[in-house]
Amino acid sequence: METTLDLHLLCQRAIQAAREAGSIIDQYREQDVRVDHKATGDSEASQVVTEVDHKAQQAIIETLEPTLEQYDLALLAEESADDGMRLEKPAFWCIDPMDGTLAFVRNVAGFSVSIALVSQEGEPLLGVVYDPVNHDCYHAIKGAGAFKNNHVISPAPLNQNAPLVLCTDISFKNHRHLQKTQEGLEKIAAALGLAGATIEFRIGAVMNAISALETPNYCYFKFARSDKGGGSLWD
Repeated sequence: METTLDLHLLCQRAIQAAREAGSIIDQYREQDVRVDHKATGDSEASQVVTEVDHKAQQAIIETLEPTLEQYDLALLAEESADDGMRLEKPAFWCIDPMDGTLAFVRNVAGFSVSIALVSQEGEPLLGVVYDPVNHDCYHAIKGAGAFKNNHVISPAPLNQNAPLVLCTDISFKNHRHLQKTQEGLEKIAAALGLAGATIEFRIGAVMNAISALETPNYCYFKFARSDKGGGSLWD
């Protein structure tokens, strides 16, 4: 299943699915949409869900569904119940139909479609991200590199005249390690010879992470949680 040819074919199917979901999201950007709140979630961003999330997810599932039987795959999607098949199949599609829904609701950049193929052991085999705002498509395949609109992504070099920037979620504003993180970033910046350090708070974990690839001096991370219930597989 993990042949180079199979992963490339599966990646093309995931790209198609992400673009179709992105097209649906784009259609609703200037419209009023129903906003609901999930029963779980530790921040405003993680609790918000809209009818567009569900429509985008359905489009993705319809596109990926033929691969489930063909390649003996399972499927895990944010807006659906986990059927546990990901623990039995050799790999599973992991879908977040719209990461950064709060950004979408506020009509600001930061939301994206995110699809990955993950082995039963938890190893990413391929990933696709589609940005409906700028119509950019990112993809990566295990052992084959990362791409933006089919062009190889080269990590941005350091800019010695700019600060080190942590681009992270808005919920981090209230994190107990915020001050220590700022101090730690300043030490790293000094060691690298950069002009100080700062933290930018944005909605949309996926696009925050991608900014670390594309923008000089940017980095992204999240602290591990010590309590139960933190994090989701699609993140």
